[in-house]
Formats: sequence, structure tokens, C-alpha cells
Amino acid sequence: MFDPYRFDPVLMPEGAESLREEVRDFLNDWRPRWSPRDLGLSWMRFDKEFSRAVAARGWIGMTWPRDYGGGGRSMLERYVVIEEMLAAGAPLGAHWIGDRQSGPLILRLGTEAQKRKYLPAMICGEACFCIGLSEPDAGSDLASVRTKAERCDGGWRINGRKIWTTNAHHSDYMIALVRTQGTVEDRHRGLSQLLIDLATPGIDIRQISDLTGEAHFNEVTFDDVIVPEDALVGTEGNGWEQATAELAFERSGPDRFLSSMPLIETLADEIAGAKALPDRIATRGIGQIAAELAVLRRMSVSIAGMLERGEMPNQEAAVIKELGVELEQRVPELVRSLVDAPVGRSVESALSEIQAMVLQVSPTFSLRGGTREIVRGIMARGLGLR
Repeated sequence: MFDPYRFDPVLMPEGAESLREEVRDFLNDWRPRWSPRDLGLSWMRFDKEFSRAVAARGWIGMTWPRDYGGGGRSMLERYVVIEEMLAAGAPLGAHWIGDRQSGPLILRLGTEAQKRKYLPAMICGEACFCIGLSEPDAGSDLASVRTKAERCDGGWRINGRKIWTTNAHHSDYMIALVRTQGTVEDRHRGLSQLLIDLATPGIDIRQISDLTGEAHFNEVTFDDVIVPEDALVGTEGNGWEQATAELAFERSGPDRFLSSMPLIETLADEIAGAKALPDRIATRGIGQIAAELAVLRRMSVSIAGMLERGEMPNQEAAVIKELGVELEQRVPELVRSLVDAPVGRSVESALSEIQAMVLQVSPTFSLRGGTREIVRGIMARGLGLR
């Protein structure tokens, strides 16, 4: 089996190897349930039963304090778990956003009441979160937020729309970036984050189908939606800084370069199992991908260490996302370039099914977490070029 993610004693803490084997044993029990199409969709799939099983193993909120039900473990131990899940194409959608970024945000900036209410529910796999950032007609310009939240008796009145909100139709809560002060012309000033119960009256969630026929994305409309005063996360008016710091978690993880891993693994296994020895082109293609994955992993693990130390590596995370997206979107073309190799590939093979799915969803890889233009702009700013 193609496996560039074996235990690395230089990077991983003591006990990581046994944890990795435990995760692999767990995943082996689930693999027979997943079709090649499922594997092509990778971690975006929403399966609450799977998330509850992951929670039962203590693998959600692994790094969070035990006081809130967390595991109190290191970021690198969490890294071992999530890279194995991602490499297997496991359906993480039901708990992914909460575990990756909403939980850490609440842990860092939430009130004690928010921590007590939401963190334990995430940890047991019951509370599903989504993120409300992008808006219609704004492209990737998050600073042009027009969704407004105005103070009213007992809380906030919200009006506006969010779009491309992953799994909003399945989620229980949204953390939304809204304008609580000023106008669109104020750009970064006057933005805040609100934690919204999606069962609140006045919220309409419309699914948006993609090329695959799936509908992970949604448009969410708020029409005089009233949320309580304590829905505010962090400091009013500081939403821009909070949201951009949160994106370091979203852009730096292995989900930025492992979405295509089931396709890479299937291609490598099929080539290795062919009767004829792989030709030099096939060997070189697989070897190049493996080398790039190894480099990205080293970089990503390094950023995990920075996050554990309380640093906010926004510039470094942007680099991971840019390089990871470029690699992932190249993988379907690599498969196409090798289809003439003597690997015994049939038209209806698992390889062709996964390839077809990844090819269709790969355009979204450069949208989620910020478009390539936005990410490159962040990189340029970090280098003092703008």
C-alpha cells in the first residue's frame, strides 16, 4: 500500500505509532461501507454515525482541556489521527468544522457559559457547526460583509445572506462574521462574530448543487433573525482579527493536501499490482507526488507545533494552502497521464470512479479557505511585496 505517512520519530511524540495503528484498525472496520465515489468526496461527506464513533474513541476535541470533556492531548497527537482519517477518505463532515476551528475559537475567546454549553456537545459528536463568511456578490472579499446585526431588546437582530456555507443544511450552529457597526465602506472595522442556532425562526437554508450532483454548499438567508445578547463571540468590533486568526487552523492542516489521497493510493496500488513492472513515467509520477506530500507534511506538522505554542501563523498557513491546492488539483491529471500504462485498468474500475469524482470536486479545493488570489495576496503581504 502507498503510505508516505508512517510514524516519523523526528516529528511525532512518544506513543504516536501505537495511536496511528489504533486509528488504522478503527478505520479498517469502516472501509467496507465506503464506495469509490464516497472516497472521491473525501472528508466533506457528512456521517453523524461515524462522527459519534470517532467521539467515542476520544478523537474529537483531543487537545481541549479535560475540564470541558476534551482529551488534554497534544496537537501532534491530534495530527496523527486526522492525517490517518483524511488519507483514508473518511467522512468527517459532521464534526470537522467544530473540531478544527469553531471549538478552538470558543475555547480561546468564548465566555465560560459558551465553553460549558458548546464544547462538550462537539466532543460527543452531537453539535455540528458551520462557518458563515462569504456573501453573494462579494467574491472572496470578506471585508465587504453586508450582513448586519443590530442591537435590539434582549439581543441582536440579523439581516443578510451568507453563501458557499459548507454543510449548513446539516448543521446545528453557525459562527457568522457580521457587521455590528458602520457600513461596508468601513471594511475591517465594525465586524463581529455571532454564534447562531440555525433552528432560530427567520433562517432559510437553500442547498447549492455542484458538478457531482451533491449539495454540500448552501446559501443562508437571515430575515429579522433574533439571537440573544450572549451570542457574541469575543469582542464586538474585533471580528476581522478573530476570523483571520481562525483561518490559520483552516489553511494549515493536512486537509489541504490529502483530499485526493484515496485517488493517489488507488493509482499506486493498481500500478504496483499490474503484471508488468511499472514504466519509468509511472514510477516518476508517483515518486514526485510522494516527495511533495512528504514536504507538505513536514511544513504542516511544523505549523501544528506553532499553533500548540499559541502562535498565529497566518502567513505560513497561506503557503501550505497554496502549495497543497496546487498539488491536489494536479492529481487527476496525473492519473489521466498514466492511464495508458499497463496496469490492467478497466473502464469501471475503482480508480476511474474515484478519479471522476475528484476531477469534479477539485475546482472547489481552491475556493474553500480563500481563493488562490486571496491566499497569494496574504503571502505577498507577508513578504513585504504589497
